[in-house]
Amino acid sequence: MDLVSIAPRIPAAGETLLGSSFQMHPGGKGANQAVAVARLGYPVQLIGKLGSDMFGERLRTHLQNVGVGVAGVETVDGPSGIAAITVASTGDNCIVVTPGANAAVSPEYVQQHLPLIRSAGMVLAQLEIPLESVERLAEICSQEQIPLMLDPAPARALSGHLLRRVRWFTPNETEAKFYVHFHQNDAVHRNDTDSDASDARVLQETTRSLLAQGPAGILLKLGARGAYLAVGDIELEVKAMAVEVLDTTAAGDAFNGAFAVGLMLGKSLEESARFAVTAASISVTRVGAQPSMPTFAEVSGLLASEL
Repeated sequence: MDLVSIAPRIPAAGETLLGSSFQMHPGGKGANQAVAVARLGYPVQLIGKLGSDMFGERLRTHLQNVGVGVAGVETVDGPSGIAAITVASTGDNCIVVTPGANAAVSPEYVQQHLPLIRSAGMVLAQLEIPLESVERLAEICSQEQIPLMLDPAPARALSGHLLRRVRWFTPNETEAKFYVHFHQNDAVHRNDTDSDASDARVLQETTRSLLAQGPAGILLKLGARGAYLAVGDIELEVKAMAVEVLDTTAAGDAFNGAFAVGLMLGKSLEESARFAVTAASISVTRVGAQPSMPTFAEVSGLLASEL
């Protein structure tokens, strides 16, 4: 559950600010991405765990109401995961995630849902569950030849063993800098403070550094500027449209879900990336994580208006 405070700006360390409003929205990166897919009209199943607290049933009911399959969602004793989010008047946010029941998503639990994983055209994963569970998932996807999209948030050290099993690696700029820095001594880390982040050379160097670590493809999320895609011989930047930003929470999740749906619908890589950037652009004009996810008609309509 996302516990969202609206404030004039992000507070500094040790600072107390008065917020202007407070809201609760269903959240969690895995659930956000599942809802993003469901809202776009594509079938999706979620594997995860909810707590036995006041949030658990509310979250389960919401997932069912928006069309997310919950056959792989179990309730365990203890609290559900929560995220304390501060949203500034600019739309920027800072987030503290407490995993709760998500920490109980073990490798054994992932293995238990092998039939569900086998039924997938693509699997989306994040780092809000134990890393060893993500590693087991990656092994299963590799064995079953199912494309795995990994959103590396919150950023943490990842092994080459895991990264080599990732079809699409989808960091934002902050996360990309973390992974480039973690495998430092390359040009990007030395030069990125001296270059405009939108500079084509920096984008190329960043994605090539990330590709060298093992993933087959990179989707670098650039916020208001769009995204940069790199896979094989293809490198392209997809620009975002100018919109009035209210809340950037879960924009990256809207992007990931929409890119996966685009590929599942047979769109080209460029078409899927544009579809994803457009979905994310719509999401930032609305408050909340899952409530901000657009429908297929909304994304298609906005794309058509640009032609």
